[in-house]
Amino acid sequence: MCRWLAYSGSPVLLDDILYRPAHSLIDQSLSSRMGAETTNGDGFGVGWYGSDGTTPAIVRDVSPAWNNRNLREIADHVRSPLFFAHVRASTGSAVQQTNCHPFRHGRWMWMHNGAVDEFPRLRRELALAVDPGLFPHIEGSTDSELMFFLALTFGLDDDPPAAVARTAGLIEHVGHEQGVADPLQMTVAVTDGTGVWVFRYSSAGRSRSLFYSRRVDSVRALHPDLAFLRDVSEATRLVVSEPVGGLPDAWVEVPEASCGIMHGGTEDLRPFEPVYA
Repeated sequence: MCRWLAYSGSPVLLDDILYRPAHSLIDQSLSSRMGAETTNGDGFGVGWYGSDGTTPAIVRDVSPAWNNRNLREIADHVRSPLFFAHVRASTGSAVQQTNCHPFRHGRWMWMHNGAVDEFPRLRRELALAVDPGLFPHIEGSTDSELMFFLALTFGLDDDPPAAVARTAGLIEHVGHEQGVADPLQMTVAVTDGTGVWVFRYSSAGRSRSLFYSRRVDSVRALHPDLAFLRDVSEATRLVVSEPVGGLPDAWVEVPEASCGIMHGGTEDLRPFEPVYA
């Protein structure tokens, strides 16, 4: 599977989040502690918004994140208030640049950890549900990117939780029709440059790990010696596949079958279930 990180808050250098913390995402690319695989070396991607929050920049590569010089260079010089980062372990699709996360369409970014079980069997029927106007924009061959374009088809622009619920519902419906017992495993992050929506769900009820950071003021009170926390606003939030840093009390696990909405320093966690229409 994969590991990912979503950051929203005070503008920071990517280096401060991707490389500097203990057990950083870069470290997890080589030595994950909570993932389905220890090594996530089938490529990486990072996407970020400038201060205007419009179309994000995306950089992706098939080399491992832990020794990519271009990623190191970008992290040292790019400062952003909202960015996604992802390290990939392929579940069967080709190791190629267009299959690396995050995926982008217009102002939207999307990344995923998990899999559509028996995806080669289900792919054709799922692909036919994508809006014909969106279909030509699919560049790769992953279940993750197809899920993104299904969500766009089902109204991501208007209601992200409803669009992802319909996407999950379609996958489960098609999977069950084809005799797949547990068609979907997912943790997903999606953003339009302002809000961040995250989802944790699996058909089997045993979803991959996902955590969000506690309020900055709470962590600052516990750890007043941390210089990084003095420089970020109360609106700063991180969502991660597994905790980074050496502060276990700084993280809260996202409940099973949940949707989280992070916006302006607040978080709203609510139950999530697929909807088939």
